[in-house]
Amino acid sequence: MRSLFIALASLSLLAACAATPEPKAEMKPAAKAEEKVATPAKVPQCYSGDAGKFFNAGEKAIVSGVAVTCVATADGKNASWVGVKK
Repeated sequence: MRSLFIALASLSLLAACAATPEPKAEMKPAAKAEEKVATPAKVPQCYSGDAGKFFNAGEKAIVSGVAVTCVATADGKNASWVGVKK
C-alpha cells in the first residue's frame, strides 16, 4: 500500500512538472540600448602597501622610504614602480 502511494505521488509530481510551459522569447525582457553603461577604460595602476591604496600610472609616491613613480609597462595593460631619477 505504501509503495502504491509513493508511485502515485511520483507520477503526479512528474505530470505537474511536464505541464508547466517553457518561457517564450516574447516573455523575456528585452535589453534596451539606452540602459547599457559604457565601462571606463582601465588605467594601469600600482599598489602601495605603505599607503594601502592604488596609484594611477604617472603618480609619485614614497614606498619604504624610497621615492618612486608608477610607470605603465610597454603593453599598457599593467604598471610597476620605478625609482625616481634625480
